[in-house]
Amino acid sequence: MAAPQDQLGPVRQTYAGAETFPPVARAYTEVSQVVRETGLLRRAEWFYALVGVGLLLGFGGVITGFVLLGQTWYQLLMAGALGILFTQVAFLAHEAAHRQILASGPTNDRLGRFLAAGVVGISLSWWNNKHNRHHANPNRVGKDPDIEIDTISFLETDAASAGRWRALVTRKQGWLFFPLLTLEGVNLHGHAFRHLFSREGVKDRWIELALITVRFALYLTPIFVFLPIGMAFAFLGVQLAVFGVYMGASFAPNHKGMPIIANDAKLDFFSKQVRTSRNIRGGWWATALMGGLNYQVEHHLFPSMARPHLAKAREIVIEQCRTRGVPYTETSLWESYAIVIAYLNRVGLAARDPFDCPMVNRFRSA
Repeated sequence: MAAPQDQLGPVRQTYAGAETFPPVARAYTEVSQVVRETGLLRRAEWFYALVGVGLLLGFGGVITGFVLLGQTWYQLLMAGALGILFTQVAFLAHEAAHRQILASGPTNDRLGRFLAAGVVGISLSWWNNKHNRHHANPNRVGKDPDIEIDTISFLETDAASAGRWRALVTRKQGWLFFPLLTLEGVNLHGHAFRHLFSREGVKDRWIELALITVRFALYLTPIFVFLPIGMAFAFLGVQLAVFGVYMGASFAPNHKGMPIIANDAKLDFFSKQVRTSRNIRGGWWATALMGGLNYQVEHHLFPSMARPHLAKAREIVIEQCRTRGVPYTETSLWESYAIVIAYLNRVGLAARDPFDCPMVNRFRSA
């Protein structure tokens, strides 16, 4: 059987390396020293306490609305609100996993586990394993799990390997990206169960399974007891769709469409993190909407930095980038989505048309 490149011609994607991004000596040491001296690595418990109170009030409002609305299709508004609230809790779980919230590492871990498994219904151990590898090597081929195939292909070599049916999606994957995110909520729950029931060693497996089981029991029981069966499934579908779209739309702008790093490239920490990350303009409203992920450059440089300090760190990092001649990428939210869609469509072109004859393509390329 011919390789994808034989069928499709040369794969166009090139990967960045040390020649593209020459090392910037001492850049991170200098910027981190300024950040420490400015006090931006201190905790911000008061901020997270206020966010927690706000989320509790939000859940209280949804529960009250659920009771008062009864068996009406207006319940779908409550379902959408729950999707938003679960995403906001996921942001907090992400920050706790990075030990941004509390002073003690183990306490942060316990908080993150409760928020992720007990409230959102996803596995913190699965998330940590995946996310820590991403932070160590963002956009690096073979090392960043966030650019591995998961319905969507992020590399042209992966797109070129798409079989008959996956190619139908891959060729239009940019336009299909946001519609597919409606299934991301189900995908995240599925990853949690596959991870926790796998044969590999899983940290706190039984604690997470217990938390997720209790969470689903407390969440699903009133929905299917007090609503007609069709309305109950519609409620669950809307909640999962809103959750999936919100999660994907918050994480996708951060790195998609930024340079892809070769597997064997030797890059310094500062260049690797800054050049592969994209910030989103908007200030406080973008921070509230995206849980601090709008300051992706600063988050990657200082993953344990609390959300309220990222804006000030941005000024320090921009000055260092200006001094060192390192590009600093920042766009509007809508511009970032346009970049992501265009990038995914460009990658998707490497997927062969499932109705093309491989033999014809082989002789045509010759």
